[in-house]
Amino acid sequence: LLCRDLSELSNYARFDNQIFRLLKNNTPGPYTFILPATKEVPRRMMNEKRRTIGIRVPANTIVRSLVETLGEPLMSCTLWLPGDDLPLADPQEIRERLEKLVDVIVDGGVVPPEPTTVIRFEDSTPVVRRVGAGDPAPFTTA
Repeated sequence: LLCRDLSELSNYARFDNQIFRLLKNNTPGPYTFILPATKEVPRRMMNEKRRTIGIRVPANTIVRSLVETLGEPLMSCTLWLPGDDLPLADPQEIRERLEKLVDVIVDGGVVPPEPTTVIRFEDSTPVVRRVGAGDPAPFTTA
Protein backbone atom coordinates (compact mmCIF):
# COMPACT_ATOMS: atom_id res chain seq x y z
CA LEU A 1 0.00 0.00 0.00
CA LEU A 2 1.13 3.53 -0.74
CA CYS A 3 0.33 5.80 2.20
CA ARG A 4 0.61 9.57 2.36
CA ASP A 5 2.29 9.64 5.78
CA LEU A 6 2.89 7.71 8.97
CA SER A 7 -0.49 8.61 10.46
CA GLU A 8 -2.11 6.35 7.84
CA LEU A 9 0.27 3.48 8.54
CA SER A 10 -1.23 2.69 11.92
CA ASN A 11 -4.58 1.91 10.28
CA TYR A 12 -3.05 -0.95 8.30
CA ALA A 13 0.00 -2.15 10.24
CA ARG A 14 0.98 -2.81 13.83
CA PHE A 15 4.28 -1.50 15.18
CA ASP A 16 5.82 -0.26 18.41
CA ASN A 17 7.48 3.06 19.26
CA GLN A 18 10.96 1.85 18.27
CA ILE A 19 9.74 0.89 14.79
CA PHE A 20 7.78 4.15 14.52
CA ARG A 21 10.97 6.15 15.12
CA LEU A 22 12.81 4.17 12.43
CA LEU A 23 9.98 4.71 9.96
CA LYS A 24 9.69 8.41 10.82
CA ASN A 25 13.41 8.94 10.23
CA ASN A 26 13.31 7.19 6.85
CA THR A 27 10.06 8.32 5.25
CA PRO A 28 9.13 9.44 2.76
CA GLY A 29 11.63 7.45 0.80
CA PRO A 30 12.51 4.43 -1.33
CA TYR A 31 11.57 1.79 1.24
CA THR A 32 8.91 -0.88 1.51
CA PHE A 33 8.17 -1.97 5.07
CA ILE A 34 6.73 -5.40 5.76
CA LEU A 35 4.74 -5.21 8.99
CA PRO A 36 2.04 -7.23 10.78
CA ALA A 37 -1.31 -6.33 9.23
CA THR A 38 -4.26 -4.96 11.19
CA LYS A 39 -7.82 -6.20 10.74
CA GLU A 40 -8.39 -3.22 8.39
CA VAL A 41 -6.36 -4.98 5.68
CA PRO A 42 -8.45 -7.23 3.42
CA ARG A 43 -7.24 -10.84 3.53
CA ARG A 44 -6.41 -10.94 -0.16
CA MET A 45 -3.98 -8.02 0.28
CA MET A 46 -1.86 -9.56 3.01
CA ASN A 47 0.61 -12.42 3.11
CA GLU A 48 -1.70 -15.27 4.04
CA LYS A 49 0.78 -17.26 6.15
CA ARG A 50 2.41 -14.36 7.99
CA ARG A 51 -0.55 -11.94 7.98
CA THR A 52 1.71 -9.07 6.93
CA ILE A 53 1.36 -6.12 4.60
CA GLY A 54 3.89 -4.14 2.58
CA ILE A 55 3.60 -0.40 3.11
CA ARG A 56 5.37 2.56 1.51
CA VAL A 57 5.44 6.31 2.03
CA PRO A 58 6.85 7.37 -1.36
CA ALA A 59 8.92 10.47 -1.98
CA ASN A 60 7.53 10.95 -5.51
CA THR A 61 5.51 14.19 -5.42
CA ILE A 62 2.95 13.05 -7.99
CA VAL A 63 2.20 9.82 -6.12
CA ARG A 64 2.03 11.65 -2.80
CA SER A 65 -0.37 14.22 -4.29
CA LEU A 66 -2.62 11.45 -5.63
CA VAL A 67 -2.73 9.68 -2.28
CA GLU A 68 -3.31 12.98 -0.47
CA THR A 69 -6.15 13.93 -2.84
CA LEU A 70 -7.81 10.51 -2.57
CA GLY A 71 -7.55 10.57 1.21
CA GLU A 72 -6.77 6.86 1.37
CA PRO A 73 -3.92 4.54 0.43
CA LEU A 74 -3.38 3.18 -3.05
CA MET A 75 -2.46 -0.36 -3.91
CA SER A 76 0.55 -0.43 -6.20
CA CYS A 77 2.71 -2.82 -8.14
CA THR A 78 5.52 -2.63 -10.65
CA LEU A 79 4.34 -2.42 -14.27
CA TRP A 80 6.11 -5.52 -15.57
CA LEU A 81 4.40 -7.01 -18.62
CA PRO A 82 4.74 -10.63 -19.72
CA GLY A 83 7.70 -11.15 -22.04
CA ASP A 84 9.45 -7.91 -21.01
CA ASP A 85 12.93 -7.95 -19.50
CA LEU A 86 12.36 -4.76 -17.49
CA PRO A 87 9.35 -2.96 -16.04
CA LEU A 88 7.82 -0.15 -18.08
CA ALA A 89 9.08 3.28 -17.02
CA ASP A 90 8.51 5.55 -20.04
CA PRO A 91 5.03 7.13 -20.13
CA GLN A 92 5.05 7.27 -23.95
CA GLU A 93 5.72 3.53 -24.18
CA ILE A 94 3.07 2.88 -21.52
CA ARG A 95 0.59 4.91 -23.58
CA GLU A 96 1.47 3.06 -26.79
CA ARG A 97 1.07 -0.35 -25.18
CA LEU A 98 -1.73 0.15 -22.68
CA GLU A 99 -3.79 3.21 -23.62
CA LYS A 100 -6.83 1.16 -24.63
CA LEU A 101 -6.65 -1.01 -21.51
CA VAL A 102 -6.52 1.58 -18.73
CA ASP A 103 -8.61 4.61 -17.79
CA VAL A 104 -5.80 7.04 -16.95
CA ILE A 105 -2.07 7.39 -17.56
CA VAL A 106 -0.31 10.05 -15.52
CA ASP A 107 2.76 11.34 -17.35
CA GLY A 108 5.31 12.26 -14.70
CA GLY A 109 8.24 11.73 -17.02
CA VAL A 110 10.46 8.68 -17.20
CA VAL A 111 10.93 7.09 -13.80
CA PRO A 112 13.87 4.69 -13.68
CA PRO A 113 12.70 1.24 -12.55
CA GLU A 114 14.84 1.09 -9.42
CA PRO A 115 13.39 -1.20 -6.74
CA THR A 116 12.81 -0.08 -3.18
CA THR A 117 14.78 -1.44 -0.25
CA VAL A 118 12.53 -3.93 1.55
CA ILE A 119 12.64 -4.08 5.34
CA ARG A 120 10.68 -6.75 7.18
CA PHE A 121 10.14 -6.37 10.89
CA GLU A 122 10.35 -9.66 12.80
CA ASP A 123 9.48 -9.23 16.47
CA SER A 124 10.35 -5.51 16.18
CA THR A 125 13.75 -6.35 14.67
CA PRO A 126 14.38 -4.95 11.17
CA VAL A 127 15.60 -7.47 8.62
CA VAL A 128 16.77 -6.22 5.22
CA ARG A 129 15.06 -8.48 2.68
CA ARG A 130 16.20 -6.64 -0.46
CA VAL A 131 18.65 -3.80 -1.02
CA GLY A 132 17.36 -1.29 -3.53
CA ALA A 133 17.30 2.49 -3.81
CA GLY A 134 17.10 3.10 -0.05
CA ASP A 135 20.18 2.95 2.16
CA PRO A 136 19.84 -0.15 4.36
CA ALA A 137 22.27 1.19 7.00
CA PRO A 138 19.63 2.71 9.33
CA PHE A 139 18.03 -0.73 9.62
CA THR A 140 21.18 -2.80 10.10
CA THR A 141 22.46 -0.75 13.04
CA ALA A 142 19.13 -0.42 14.83
